[in-house]
Amino acid sequence: MSDSGLQMSRRIRRTPYMDRVETAGVRGYSVVNHMLLPKAFQPTVEDDYWHLREHAQIWDVSTQRQVELHGPDAARLVQWMTPRDLSNIAIGQCCYVPLVDQHGGMINDPVLLKLAEDRFWLSIADSDVLLWANGLALGAGMDVQVSEPDVSPLAIQGPKAEDLLADIFGDAIRKIKFFRFGYVEFKGTQQVIARSGYSRQGGFEIYLQGSELGSELWDTIWDAGQKYDIRPGCPNLIERIEGGLLSYGNEMTRENNPLECGLTDYCDLDSDVDFIGKEALHRIHASGVERQMRGIRFDGGRAPVCSVPWPVLDNQGRQVGQITSGIWSPRLDCNVGLSMIETPTNTPGQPVTVVTSDGAHRPGTVCALPFD
Repeated sequence: MSDSGLQMSRRIRRTPYMDRVETAGVRGYSVVNHMLLPKAFQPTVEDDYWHLREHAQIWDVSTQRQVELHGPDAARLVQWMTPRDLSNIAIGQCCYVPLVDQHGGMINDPVLLKLAEDRFWLSIADSDVLLWANGLALGAGMDVQVSEPDVSPLAIQGPKAEDLLADIFGDAIRKIKFFRFGYVEFKGTQQVIARSGYSRQGGFEIYLQGSELGSELWDTIWDAGQKYDIRPGCPNLIERIEGGLLSYGNEMTRENNPLECGLTDYCDLDSDVDFIGKEALHRIHASGVERQMRGIRFDGGRAPVCSVPWPVLDNQGRQVGQITSGIWSPRLDCNVGLSMIETPTNTPGQPVTVVTSDGAHRPGTVCALPFD
């Protein structure tokens, strides 16, 4: 058993950076894609929040596993998996793509990296996309290899991230545009680096190929980052909610479709592309969604930990949704939460009541995302 209380086995994989994460004082983990995700370092989530907004942090996000599609039918397969039209995606581009099943339900919401015309990475959230993609390829008789390569992302986030990485890899990284990637040399290898990350504070993700280089990459960034007050970190719950960044498995599952998740802009329903779930999403779009993802500001003092969803009530006392992620925002001086809310209560400005796990009924207001 580890100090975190997790019963460790080969089913829960360590990451290439885990030795350094432990030395840095990790205080807790979650499990994502059968791998450990560090979840806490600083004394409080608020300390971590303010530091992220002002400095630079290093995050072990190896749990963002890559599903590689490689071969003559790779482009055909990845297009079949998503309602987003990928016909104009360029090599070197990152692309947020909802993946849906035959009913339009969300399978995952990865970032797609186009490495070549016949080679793609899907940088996935927490669900078994590898098995889904492999099953689709086999069933359709496609000529494509589906695999999980030895790639372990390391994120450098925060307003000082660019200066820090430019010190290490040169000013060429400053030319990488948002949601684009390039290559840097590290220890005689070429590594993918993208201007992306699971925060709104700016930063990069290095898609390290070669687990044996994990400790050296961490140490190189850590040493160079001392002048920028670098700290170990992780996706911050306050910053994520304020930024309207959804978490697959929390805010959305296969029970939800991308239209109600606020992902309509990533669904090209009027295009000629063929994708799984196209008829289902057309039906949903034609009839109109009955609920939508929204933010909620609510009062009543600092809310407890949101370990189970909190009911959201309309002014008649009827449950119209639930908060799946919620926390106190020190910047906005109120509690904030993410909730799938029924129409018409989901109109921004509508009053609601949030029932937290301590039994308190807290007055709130529906808001558009991201929070101001």
